[in-house]
Amino acid sequence: MKIQMMVWFSSALLSLTAMADSDAVDAVRFALQENSKLPVEEVTVSQMPGLYEVVLSDGTVLFTDQSGTYFIVGDLYQATGRSLVNLSDARRNDQRKKLIAAIDESEMVVFSPEPGMKKTAITVFTDIDCGYCRKLHQEVPELNRLGIEVRYLAYPRAGLESESYDKIVSAWCADDQRSALTRAKTGKKIESRDCKNPVAQHYALGGAVGVTGTPSIIFEDGRLLPGYLPAERLAQQLGIASGS
Repeated sequence: MKIQMMVWFSSALLSLTAMADSDAVDAVRFALQENSKLPVEEVTVSQMPGLYEVVLSDGTVLFTDQSGTYFIVGDLYQATGRSLVNLSDARRNDQRKKLIAAIDESEMVVFSPEPGMKKTAITVFTDIDCGYCRKLHQEVPELNRLGIEVRYLAYPRAGLESESYDKIVSAWCADDQRSALTRAKTGKKIESRDCKNPVAQHYALGGAVGVTGTPSIIFEDGRLLPGYLPAERLAQQLGIASGS
């Protein structure tokens, strides 16, 4: 009976804490609307007591007090023993992971290892005319050999009104997307095509997950690697032995 009472008390305490947190979050959200008119997307209780994490519609993360009038911009760290853990980075990784997972693979151009050989996957924001994107694409056969699936999303870095945009749309609209993308990345002219395509959505997603250039590589755990790495070094970053 004593144990049952302790379990009940603990459950009741957790419920009360959750209700208090919910009320506090609602109060902060209301204060933000009244005081700042910021485009607030989400408000949550921060891991640092007394602070609340605020996510804006453009992905910007702020920390505020309960009054919603004071703000901190930057990463939140936690001391664990002799090291510091970047809590904000962990949250960004988790958010990236969710956003990428929401994209249907049918909207990507995917280069897969042989059946049964896949160990992990990378999602790459790519541009046709980017030199390092072309360099990375030359590594795709070796990445596949190592068990790494390469899933491309379109990111014409010159914008949606550029020649690079037209090229990447043509690749996405081709009958054989992988062949067209490979030809375009070797500088060969491909047939100009247009169709219903996800390029604009990919471009917007890139901004939301922190892409500022190409190639930008997202690991399965949500980490973002900006720029090019040779297959061997990329495999090491993914925890895969290059001799596998």
